[in-house]
Amino acid sequence: MSDDTLTLAQTLISRRSLTPSDDGCQDILISHLEKHGFHIEKMHFDEVDNLWARRGTTAPVLCFAGHTDVVPTGPLEHWDSDPFIPTIRDGRLFGRGAADMKSSLAAFITAIDAFLMQHAQHQGSIALLITSDEEGIAVDGTVKVVETLKARGEMIDFCIVGEPTCSEKFGDTIKNGRRGSLSGNLTIRGVQGHIAYPHLAKNPIHLAAPAIAELAQTEWDHGNEYFPPTTWHVSNINAGTGATNVIPGTLHLLFNFRFSTASTVESLQSRVHDILDRHGLDYDLQWELSGKPFLTPKAELAEALHDAIVTVTAIEPQLSTSGGTSDGRFIADICPQVIEFGPRNATIHKLNEHVELEDLEKLSKIYQGVMEHLLIDKTVPAQSDHGGFIGALKKIFWST
Repeated sequence: MSDDTLTLAQTLISRRSLTPSDDGCQDILISHLEKHGFHIEKMHFDEVDNLWARRGTTAPVLCFAGHTDVVPTGPLEHWDSDPFIPTIRDGRLFGRGAADMKSSLAAFITAIDAFLMQHAQHQGSIALLITSDEEGIAVDGTVKVVETLKARGEMIDFCIVGEPTCSEKFGDTIKNGRRGSLSGNLTIRGVQGHIAYPHLAKNPIHLAAPAIAELAQTEWDHGNEYFPPTTWHVSNINAGTGATNVIPGTLHLLFNFRFSTASTVESLQSRVHDILDRHGLDYDLQWELSGKPFLTPKAELAEALHDAIVTVTAIEPQLSTSGGTSDGRFIADICPQVIEFGPRNATIHKLNEHVELEDLEKLSKIYQGVMEHLLIDKTVPAQSDHGGFIGALKKIFWST
């Protein structure tokens, strides 16, 4: 299986699928899925290629989700090998997308191959939701596919997003949620004037400073069991004409909330407006919601993934909601259990991006193990290790 996963990962990495280009990656996946009787549905929105593939018509629906697009390479001369020529050295596979996330896509396919060889008459359905618009602006990709599925009443029960989640060791981290992202574009109006006659002007920088300080010091919430407290940060601020003797007429400020399920979009917006109004500012504020937070509790999918990771790696994974946003935020609208799991994330978006070769086989086996846990009829009692090593780790996991 490791050779199959490696070969497929190499084939995908060799495609120059710079976002939002797919460059034929989805057709490669389709060629494998058609052999197993998947119903293939290509969804093309604007410049973005999307794939919805499903085998089966009954519940539960287990979906593997991911993206074929990759971020730009950066200076080619700083790579040790061509980023689109998959290269093996020192026990690692190098190339753009190796970790984020073409190895996961390859593991999806080989895991499905192995599972169906043994369980062609499985329960429920297996699906794939693949986009080429995750690394870009993400407006014509997964979000559009989800809207299409929702409009026709097609839901997903379980979804694994193949984002690179692991930190120090492969298998150490499961992402069972993500914080939301809410941005603001704030313009504060003053009165431009000569700096030698400040009484004839109103400096918007001076006017805004106390409000900015209060926003920065505000405790928005306390977080919860799964999320840290919500944060507010200024990402860009500018004003002035470039001259040293002119008081600017306007101040432009960009800020961002990374917020947990302990707050809502409406509550954060209301509190910001209250602070700005209390300071008597003349302002305009435009909001942009990039994604709401989502959270998957400890339930069937988390248990299945946990058991598969422990079985394959003997590592006890930790639940985490850290990091930025992912397409899981869209899928959560039609799926109650969305979890992210993939290879180590130490080199994603970096020069010389790579994945450990030994992790490829493990990743495929873990995805296969989740299918065996969720899509196999367990009415016939099977031998259990619940009194042994795996059972002990499960008790620790579910007691935390």
